[in-house]
Amino acid sequence: MIKLMVYQMGGSIEDAKDIFQEGLMIMLEKLDNKDFVLTCKFKTFLYCVCENLWKSVLVKKQAATNYLAKKVDSEGENDFTELLDNNLYETIFRNVFESLDKVSQKILTLYWQDKSPMEISKSLGYTYGYIRKKKCEAQAELIEKVKKHPDYLQIMRSESVLKNTVY
Repeated sequence: MIKLMVYQMGGSIEDAKDIFQEGLMIMLEKLDNKDFVLTCKFKTFLYCVCENLWKSVLVKKQAATNYLAKKVDSEGENDFTELLDNNLYETIFRNVFESLDKVSQKILTLYWQDKSPMEISKSLGYTYGYIRKKKCEAQAELIEKVKKHPDYLQIMRSESVLKNTVY
């Protein structure tokens, strides 16, 4: 059911497997919460969770596409501050990425090169399940470390001040 939904919305079987796994992880987190009460069938709730996850993936892909299109359109109009910001973001990302363990770095690098989990598992000699689990863990660790990076926190504080400033 979830494979069909993801496939009909432009995804692959691999995408459907990833979404299903993430949906199950969310369900487990919900079930651990004592305040959570399931008021519908389990499969209905799981389907809704997976559908929302997939829609968020599509929104992110569209945003990335829009960003790249905007970036290509404005290649000749590089603002000095934008160049500084991009360099700082890249430095933050690179520092955080290099702080991950080597296996996580390799798995994420191969994912970003559009390698499937099966291809990655064969090339690195790990099981398919381990690769998918490690990818999720590595991404979560990467995001958390970026959010806690001192330079990133400083950028967020300064952007917050700018948003609240009345001109």
